[in-house]
Amino acid sequence: MNVDCEGCAGCCLDWRPLTDADIDHEQRGNRRPLDGTANLVSLTRDEVRAFVDAGHGDALTPRLFTDDGGVLIDGHSVAAVDGRPVFYVGLRKPPKPVAPFDADPTWLDTCVFLDPVTLQCRIHDDDLYPDTCATYPGENLTLDVETECERVERHAPGQRAGQRLLDDDPQDATPLLGPAALGTKLFAHPEPDRLDGVCDRLEAGTLTDEDRAELVAVAAASAPGTGAVSEDWYERYRERARAADSWTGRAIDAWAAMGEVGQSAPTPQRARAIEDEDGAPPTPGWGNDK
Repeated sequence: MNVDCEGCAGCCLDWRPLTDADIDHEQRGNRRPLDGTANLVSLTRDEVRAFVDAGHGDALTPRLFTDDGGVLIDGHSVAAVDGRPVFYVGLRKPPKPVAPFDADPTWLDTCVFLDPVTLQCRIHDDDLYPDTCATYPGENLTLDVETECERVERHAPGQRAGQRLLDDDPQDATPLLGPAALGTKLFAHPEPDRLDGVCDRLEAGTLTDEDRAELVAVAAASAPGTGAVSEDWYERYRERARAADSWTGRAIDAWAAMGEVGQSAPTPQRARAIEDEDGAPPTPGWGNDK
């Protein structure tokens, strides 16, 4: 793939507040995400384990979906397989002060691993870098689904977005779909009763650390190709996720204490004190960052 990401990061942050366009590509028929996160990065079971093992359990969040024929939890009909609620696990997107497309600094929901200054991923080419990110937007092109690059080209403010998708060759990107995704990228919770209250909090954006640890642990303990969950692996990863105290989690709390989407935003350079000085990996920049 050949894409121009400089000054954009449209797939890593929710830039929709910068435009008047009606963009709701997360909606898929009856299956609507309970959360409002744009472009949630779906992780495989092994990637979930790797993030938790690296101490970043506090950077992960689940996604459940509505489904007219699903399991009833908190008044929501939740998508399920054999009576078990199904979910993804992705990377959290807290509000950060960012300035994509040369816009003024604005609080936008931004991937926890994106540097607000350079608009580059702090774990790009790292062992933790998710496959979904590494192959984007190849899977979209393979499935003939509009890419975020194309949405940015059409809807970003004025002419500041520019051309982003420079090459539409998906390079043999192979989406993980159907039964093969179960236990690998789509996980089934074995006990719906343990999710009482979770769906309401997920929809309201008030998930607790315990909520996230519960679902992250089920994902980490899942067996590929099945709905089976190892109790030993579940207990191990729930404790690790609950104990997480990384720069990512501390940054989420720090940004939340400063402001939120819709409020006036400070300069993205505040990330140097909030993230970099707390151990966040640097990014190479685009050659002209200070």
